[in-house]
Amino acid sequence: MSKIIVISGASSGIGKATAKFFHNQGDKVIGLSRSYPKERYKYDYVLTDLSNEESVDNAVNEITKKYKYIDVLINCAGIGISGAVEHTTLEEAKKIFDVNVIGQFYITKKFIPFLRKSKKGKIINIGSVAGELTIPFQTFYSMSKSAMHKFTEGLKIELKPLNIDVCSVLPGDTKTGFTKNRYQPQVVEDDIYKDRIKNSIKKMEKDEQNGRNPISVVKVINKLIKRKNMPVQVTVGFDYKFLVFLGKVLPKRLASFIISKIYG
Repeated sequence: MSKIIVISGASSGIGKATAKFFHNQGDKVIGLSRSYPKERYKYDYVLTDLSNEESVDNAVNEITKKYKYIDVLINCAGIGISGAVEHTTLEEAKKIFDVNVIGQFYITKKFIPFLRKSKKGKIINIGSVAGELTIPFQTFYSMSKSAMHKFTEGLKIELKPLNIDVCSVLPGDTKTGFTKNRYQPQVVEDDIYKDRIKNSIKKMEKDEQNGRNPISVVKVINKLIKRKNMPVQVTVGFDYKFLVFLGKVLPKRLASFIISKIYG
């Protein structure tokens, strides 16, 4: 039986791959993002800026005029910024939280009444391994994803009696346009941090471009939608599951030391 699925961040990366997969599978897909996908698509699309309350309200109103309920909300939208905390502007910090956290909260809030009308509503938030293992010089991205993991945990408990299930999916390095679209730091190298910022970003970008295909994340999402009950969190790939596990069982001091050797 086909489902009605709303996907934010559907113009690129994991969101686009997810939208294409479920449309080809026969589901009713509604994609959301600030711009249309560059490639041709056949599913419904509504331009939406998650950082703008009015834009989100208009998108939800447009969708719910056509669909009386939705079965699944997949929050894929997200942006990244990199660089030293000391050099990060207040505007940059607010921007990433407006999109990655506040925007995700607000669109979820608006769709909850329509998810309740489904036989078994599901909310899947795309988090990140970086939300469990804080990456230096990508601190604000890690903060925003960690916040979404906690959002998932609280929301899952609140909505369980209402027949809505919630889960976070944690990808590791994934080869998408996210690398190219990440906000680059204004200061890449100086006398204080020397080449640490530059080397950290170079390492991140190399790992991402050698990362998994987005379809690996889509397959996990597909399995979750088919499950009667979803876990609170799923990490994509055994290697990243092991890393997240180590991050939880190792002393914080040792985990920080290892990450600093890789990215610090």
